[in-house]
Amino acid sequence: MKLLQNKKIAYLTAIFCTLLWGTAFPFIKVGYSAFKIEESDIGSKLIFAGMRFMLAGFMVFLFLWISKRKPPTLSKKDILPVCSLGVVQTGLQYIFTYIGIGFTSGTNTSIITACASFFTVLFVPLFFKNDRLTLMKIIGCILGFGGIIAINFGGTVSTGTWFGDMMILFSTISAAAGNIVAKKVTTGRDPFPVTAFQLLTGGFILLVSGICCGGSIGLINVESVSVLLWLAFVSAAAFSLWTGLLKFHDASRISVFNLLVPVFGTVLSGLMLGENVFRIETLISLILISLGIAFVNMNLKKSGGKI
Repeated sequence: MKLLQNKKIAYLTAIFCTLLWGTAFPFIKVGYSAFKIEESDIGSKLIFAGMRFMLAGFMVFLFLWISKRKPPTLSKKDILPVCSLGVVQTGLQYIFTYIGIGFTSGTNTSIITACASFFTVLFVPLFFKNDRLTLMKIIGCILGFGGIIAINFGGTVSTGTWFGDMMILFSTISAAAGNIVAKKVTTGRDPFPVTAFQLLTGGFILLVSGICCGGSIGLINVESVSVLLWLAFVSAAAFSLWTGLLKFHDASRISVFNLLVPVFGTVLSGLMLGENVFRIETLISLILISLGIAFVNMNLKKSGGKI
């Protein structure tokens, strides 16, 4: 836990989290194919998501049980805030994600998701007085949104759709809200049990939603199980570490690292899915987003605060 308070460790941990999340987008599409889930089958997508996050929650739960030699628990006063985090950060965010990702490209998804960083920067000052909104942060947000717009130009080349892109955008709003709620909830609490129970809560919501929508999971084989296990590990590891970072550091300072997700996601989508990532729109988008993170970081460094 103390390691996450170290500046260099925090940087490396944040980068590692974004690398893991970058792998998720192409693997989700591979998962749809492995489980024979059709693009229009929203119910089955939600069941797939619920399985992923409940399994991730059990992974964190089991890790804590083994490492601490006793099962993690929640007090009565912790149930509501932790479950609320699960609803926002996992439930709502991934309902939108799993609907949207089937209607847009993995490249578009990874880049639009980076928008969560800018939403966090914009809204976090409303909840934390020491995390101020400045001119440099605003410029960074504008540049970042420019990158989001750029990726949607040249529709005849892109494999994405506006519907899918909008669903992913709603997902990023939920993700930004989740960062803020996580910062609040982890104050005075161990972030790892919080992660375990919020993943279980969100996963359960997704699973029930999928069943209510008439979804089902049919084909089970080595490929489908392997993909599911990897996605569960990504959620278990990345969310646990990310929640720990949010506990010890300003939300805007940590969320900025999310802008690395499109870099990893774009490269991996191209390698795994054969998507045409070498488009001028993709290059312009990545340049604008990189400038956005540079401007936000410029402000952070100037402030002289510790990460």
